[in-house]
Parts: sequence; structure tokens; C-alpha cells
Amino acid sequence: MATTERDYYELLGVSRDADEGEIKKAFRRLARELHPDVSEAPDADERFREVVEAYEVLSKSETRELYDRYGHAGLRSGGFQPGHFDFGSLSDLFSAFFGDDLIGGRPGRSRGPDLVAEVEIELVDAARGVTRDVPFQVAATCPHCGGDGAEPGTAVTTCPTCGGAGRLQHVSRSVFGEFVRTQTCPTCAGSGRHIETPCTECAGGGRVIEERILEVDIPAGIHDGQQIRIGGEGHAGTLGARAGDVYVRVRVLPDERFVREGNDIFSTVDLTITQAALGATMTVPTLDGEHEIELEPGTQPGQIVVLRGRGMPALQSWGRGDQRVLVNVLVPRNLSDEQRTLLEEFDARADERTYKRDEGLFERIKSAFR
Repeated sequence: MATTERDYYELLGVSRDADEGEIKKAFRRLARELHPDVSEAPDADERFREVVEAYEVLSKSETRELYDRYGHAGLRSGGFQPGHFDFGSLSDLFSAFFGDDLIGGRPGRSRGPDLVAEVEIELVDAARGVTRDVPFQVAATCPHCGGDGAEPGTAVTTCPTCGGAGRLQHVSRSVFGEFVRTQTCPTCAGSGRHIETPCTECAGGGRVIEERILEVDIPAGIHDGQQIRIGGEGHAGTLGARAGDVYVRVRVLPDERFVREGNDIFSTVDLTITQAALGATMTVPTLDGEHEIELEPGTQPGQIVVLRGRGMPALQSWGRGDQRVLVNVLVPRNLSDEQRTLLEEFDARADERTYKRDEGLFERIKSAFR
């Protein structure tokens, strides 16, 4: 699509610090202007889909943050795929994004709300990908009345107050003209219906709370705080409207052995001063298990050993990051008299060649983050 080359903020005509309300307002305005039902411009369909894609990204905090930091490439690496919408009318469009009752659809019929569930996994699980059972509570269609709200076999009539419209209009006149104020019908709460005998299971609400467990596949490489969308598993809609979605927020627990930065991970290895001076073979933890590394004589504090391809896998892509092992040299704190004497003798025999200067510690630490 052309939007891969277009700035989403530019498409919606908002600034990069626009809040949620400004983004929604801009989208509504452009959708009404560009929808094929309304516009006769030859490129209206393409522009309309560009605007929908931009709103998809900027209306959700997780995709907006990814886009702000890394642009379109970040969205692709994060697994974002623009939706393929086939909206038959403006009513269908706003129903999908904002709910059926926003622009005067069927009274009382609205899409079910979305919900957020959380699951915690270990960093090692995030590296390999894992399947988890995610429990949550959801408002489901009442099985007794089928979501109708009325006891089966009883009558449902038109609301006498609003005549089935679900709304009441009040017209007031002044020297400036007529003013029309619309409000939800207080008698039927906007449903347009009068239930003679409410359902005994849901008390007329049409929905009941139930416990549900979803088996969720968590992809390898996922980052802490990212969400997985599962369509149609959220709260049930009213009067047959479609259910909302479930957003599973993944929390990757801290691992005391590693620090993650992008797809790279960082760890440390401790050496004594003699191991650093003489060289040593050390065992370090990796995401794939224990791994031996060879450290040459004269290894310096802050030196970085890079283990290629031992980091996190790229989310829904190829390749893995690296593991960078930071060397920490332990300086003895408590010396016996004999140890002190030996060190003093060594120091007396040392010269400039013993302590040959190399890259500074500060530069080595900076290079670890390049």
C-alpha cells in the first residue's frame, strides 16, 4: 500500500503529540469525506484505506509507540498487518470502530467491548515461544434467553416513551433559531424495547459473566508489554451485535542473569585478578543453556565478549540478536599478611610493559551499546 511511504500523522492531518481524542476526530472527519459511499473522487477508495490503516496504528498505544520509535519497519518487525476492511456503508464503518449505537444504528444494538488479559512468562520462554492458558472473566450471551433479555415465551414490545427509537429529541426555540437536543431514552436505556418479563438468568441484561480460558500462542521474540489481539473473544455485543476482542498483554519477567536491549542481551562474568591476568575458561549462562568461553591472558575489566546469534530472536522475522558478556574483574578486599607481601613483591617487579595501556574502560563500555 502507498501508506508504507506516507507518514500516518500526515495522513490524518494531526501533530505527532495529538491525543486520542484528536486522532479519533480527525479519522471520523476524513472517513466521512473519503468513504466510497460519499466521495466521487477516483482515488477515494485508496485514500480511504490509507486513512483506516493510519487510524489502526495511531489509535492503539502499543502500535503507536512502535511506529513513533521505529517507523514502518518497526511495525513490520512487530508483526503488524493492516486490516483488510470491506465496509459496505458509513454505518458499518463506525460500527466496527466506535460501536453500533454511535451514529443511529439499530437501537440498543452495540458491539461488545474489548477486554485486556495479562499473562506472565519467563525471558527464556519469550526467546523460544510458548503456549499459555490465559484465564479471564467475560460478559457472554445469556444462554437462557439468547441475549434477548426477555424470559423465553414472553412478549417484548416497543418502548412507549421513545416509540422504539431509543432516543428522545427536545426542540427549543430562541431568537437565534431552533436547537435540537438528543438524549438516550430513560425508560428503555436506549434499547427501544419494553421487556414485560425479564430473563430470570440475566435479569434482562442479555449477558452473564462467565470464566473463560484461552490457549494463546506467544511468538518467540515478543517484548515485555506487547499485546496479542484475539478477535471476537471479548465481551458479547447486545442484541446480536458482534463480540469485542481480547488483547492479551504479555509480561516478560525480569531474569537476574540477563538484561535485554532490543534483540541483544547482556550478561556478566566474574574473574579473579589472577584469572584475568593468566587467562581462563569460564562457563556463562545463555538462553540456550551453559556455554564455555575462552578469556585470553590480560583480559581487562569492562571487556566485552560477543556471542553471535545467542540473543533474542527477531519477532516474526529471521535471525537472532547477540549476547554480550561484560567482564567484571574481582579485586580482593581482605588480604592475609602473606598475600599482601606477595602482591607487594609483584608490584616492585612490575614495569611499563606489565601494564600496557589498551582501549579505555569508558570506551569499552560505550562499545557494548553500539
